[in-house]
Amino acid sequence: MPKPHDPYAYIIRLEARIVGIEPAITRTLELPSDLNFAQLHEVLQAAFGWTDSHLHQFRVGGLTIGAPEAIEDAAYGPRVFEATDVQLKDLTFPYEVDAKLTITYEYDFGDDWQHKLVLRRAEIEEEVKYPRCIAGERSGPPEDVGGYPGYADFLEAWLDSTHEEHKSVRRWAGKTFDPERFDLDATNKAIAKAMRACRGDYRQRHIRD
Repeated sequence: MPKPHDPYAYIIRLEARIVGIEPAITRTLELPSDLNFAQLHEVLQAAFGWTDSHLHQFRVGGLTIGAPEAIEDAAYGPRVFEATDVQLKDLTFPYEVDAKLTITYEYDFGDDWQHKLVLRRAEIEEEVKYPRCIAGERSGPPEDVGGYPGYADFLEAWLDSTHEEHKSVRRWAGKTFDPERFDLDATNKAIAKAMRACRGDYRQRHIRD
């Protein structure tokens, strides 16, 4: 007897790029369709090396998705939908060949890191554990570097050994930081660790408990 058709028997291939930085900082992720947006936040944090030290939100069409208790405030605009209530399979893709959907992930409302996320449906591969990262370019910026202009200034000092702030920014960023480095294996280990820690929700909620 044939197996019943499963309308959600697909994964999401997500191409993420930090907007405004050249050369581009990117990650290509493969995600289960039942991943919720709190889990997606945790995956993105791990993939780019962020430390989940600031507020975030997703912009999906005209909707805002995130942690309502953290960012539901008149200063930040409209209602925030609970991230654990929305899964990737709830998204509506256009009816066309190679249909894609573009959404925005904003992290750190001060530094204002905007991530362009392009999502496509893809076939599930047998014996592959999702979520996973399959490709990437360059290291994510350090936390609290000052957004796009701050990161440009940081890189200028970091790369120029004659710059008056060269030694101080090297100390501040740490010996292991390299703006051109991307380690696929380490990224996937970080994603797996984040998924175990979040338990389907935000890690910060478990820490508070």
